Amino acid sequence: MTATMESLIELVNRIQKACTMLGDHGGDSTLPTLWEALPSVAVVGGQSSGKSSVLESIVGRDFLPRGSGIVTRRPLVLQLHKTEQGVQEYAEFLHLQNKRFIDFAMVRKEIQDETDKMTGRSKQISPVPIQLSIFSPNVVNLTLIDLPGLTKVAVEGQPESIVKDIENMVRSYVEKPNCIILAITPANQDIATSDAIKLAREVDPTGDRTFGVLTKLDLMDKGTNALDVLEGKSYRLQHPWVGIVNRSQSDINKNVDMISARIREHDFFASSRDYGHLANKMGSVYLAKLLSKHLESAIKARLPGILSLINKSIDEIEREMDYLGRPVAVDAGAQLYTILELCRAFDRVFKEHLDGGRPGGDRIYAVFDHQLPSALRKLPFERHLSFQNVRKVVSEADGYQPHLVAPEQGYRRLIDSALNYFRDPAKCSVDAVHFVLKELVRMSIGETKELKRFPTLQTALSTAANEALERFREDSKKTTLRLVDMESSYLTVEFFRRLPQEQEVGNVGNQVASSSSGDRYSEGHFRRIGSNVSSYIGMVSETLRNSIPKAVVHCQVREAKRSLLDHFYAQLGRKEGNELARLLDEDSELMERRVQCAKRLELYKSARDEINQVSWSR
Repeated sequence: MTATMESLIELVNRIQKACTMLGDHGGDSTLPTLWEALPSVAVVGGQSSGKSSVLESIVGRDFLPRGSGIVTRRPLVLQLHKTEQGVQEYAEFLHLQNKRFIDFAMVRKEIQDETDKMTGRSKQISPVPIQLSIFSPNVVNLTLIDLPGLTKVAVEGQPESIVKDIENMVRSYVEKPNCIILAITPANQDIATSDAIKLAREVDPTGDRTFGVLTKLDLMDKGTNALDVLEGKSYRLQHPWVGIVNRSQSDINKNVDMISARIREHDFFASSRDYGHLANKMGSVYLAKLLSKHLESAIKARLPGILSLINKSIDEIEREMDYLGRPVAVDAGAQLYTILELCRAFDRVFKEHLDGGRPGGDRIYAVFDHQLPSALRKLPFERHLSFQNVRKVVSEADGYQPHLVAPEQGYRRLIDSALNYFRDPAKCSVDAVHFVLKELVRMSIGETKELKRFPTLQTALSTAANEALERFREDSKKTTLRLVDMESSYLTVEFFRRLPQEQEVGNVGNQVASSSSGDRYSEGHFRRIGSNVSSYIGMVSETLRNSIPKAVVHCQVREAKRSLLDHFYAQLGRKEGNELARLLDEDSELMERRVQCAKRLELYKSARDEINQVSWSR
């Protein structure tokens, strides 16, 4: 059993129609679209070459707008569907689904009106196609694309670019390798000047995709004929030339129907002394059958490639559907579960940033390894412990009674005021880590693919996480400042107890001993005090350099990893169903994208199933 011509072409017709309905441009796909992969027949010719008459002859109906100059101003995708004998003919437009046109004069009017919607009542053109299906027992299954006629000059009311615009539009169809070119040329014109043949030769130099059609054979000067062209002597194509005799303007004015015109066309060739031997290969009926048969062969040859493209497209669309996610459930319990899963997905990404799986966490270490030590080194201890300031502080601390042995109050004042300088680096370390954590929250929300669908939930998560980080910062700031305050609250006594002993040992070694009150207020005495305080501050600085990072990590980083969204989870448990639904409001563009993906996926799977069925029956 072999696949019938009707089944193959009807299958392609259905797929093409569905592609047009969906505006199938493949999204961001790098694959060719299914429409581009399907063979089609594009009708190309100069203005007034007889394109419209050829189409009407193939259809057997008078349905196209007529007039002088540019009449076809939008591509017309014409799908012909052969029906059983006795079934009434009718037409359908894709933009008017479920509306049947019995009167073909109304079809002509609808084409004109739909064209005017896009171009106005001017002579402008539009690349947006009109999709028309005609169902009739008098046609063969075929898809034809009627394109605006090629022209050489712009007329009044047209932009200067109209010539190039029309050519570019026609090229966009005929340069595709799966497009069959129906090149229309009037017989009373030199074939060497044919716009259609010139363009076809450029895009199809071998002529494998081009069918030549000669119109107006009955209008040639007496004593001349077009045999050299029809027999392939003037310009050879891989496929035979076909001659057509259209209705004359007089016939149109007299409302001669297309069936009568077909009969007269047949009689013209059968009775012609010039073309009689070619009569069985001439005329619109033969042309329609020839194109239909070739279209079937082209479809058969391309079925494996089409099927491969469809399978690749299905895989790509399914990946996109996985990325976009499935529609949100309406049940409150399911919505809560979805939100919690999305929060966990965000939390995983956030922890990966902190733990090194993703970049960003190293910036926290940079705060401790570079920023904090640098800030500690820049503290103004050199000025604070200068000879002048030490003498001033010690003298003020002694008051009216000079110190007897060591200026303990002076030491304490110098140390307390010096330790106060550590507060700013401690707070800055807290703020710097807080800034890093906030940035990691922002990055994590953006990198959590599952969240991209829900901008409202993204905002709620960001707000909740930042509020938690703010609480952690305040706790961390209190803790680090407490570390500084603890150093002020209780000095390390052993450090100072060693000072007199070390001094005494030094004095014995040098055989120097002086205890006069003058020495206690000498420059060397004050510098020794400043040096001792500096040593103690250095010891404290080293201690805080190690303890501040521990406090910050404990209060901010560890808590962020452990309980960043705990408060948000508690709030979720108290939300009503409508509040949960609002959190799962999706971006409208994304929702539309998912709907279109689902339709395209259904189209491609249906096409695959039908092609497989046809392939098995061949």
